[in-house]
Amino acid sequence: MPHLSFEQVIGQLEKRKGGYFYLGIPAEEVAKFEQGKATRLVCTIDQKVSYSCGLNHMGDGNFFIIVATRYMKQLKKQIGDIVAFEITEDPNPLGVKIPEALAVLLEQDEAAKAVFDKITDGKKRSLIYSIQKIKDIDKQVQKTLDFLEEEDRKLKKKTRV
Repeated sequence: MPHLSFEQVIGQLEKRKGGYFYLGIPAEEVAKFEQGKATRLVCTIDQKVSYSCGLNHMGDGNFFIIVATRYMKQLKKQIGDIVAFEITEDPNPLGVKIPEALAVLLEQDEAAKAVFDKITDGKKRSLIYSIQKIKDIDKQVQKTLDFLEEEDRKLKKKTRV
């Protein structure tokens, strides 16, 4: 499993491309990962902040990872500041912890688990992020069931076309 270290200036994408703060990753470095551009990563910046992230296309064959504003504040960094950062493959392919309510639901509901297993990792993460914001467990379960029902409809629609 590659462990890559870099030192570079924090950049910011143009507003029309999202305006995100970012760190660039050359394509030849991304190729060192078994999953290539689909690799989920753990990024550690200045040995102070660590987070799960994914690779995004720069548009020129190279890639970047987003540095959230909250991490910039924690690091007391601005655009143009130099940081040292490391990236490693995330041992969790989703890059996020599955909430207990979702884990229990998937254990108990075979139909829900079958749909969950069919959707993309990105959709799984979207579901997880959306239910993590909900405090009430019953509402988390309902939101999950609604989400999976909608995804199941979309999957069935694709197979008919």
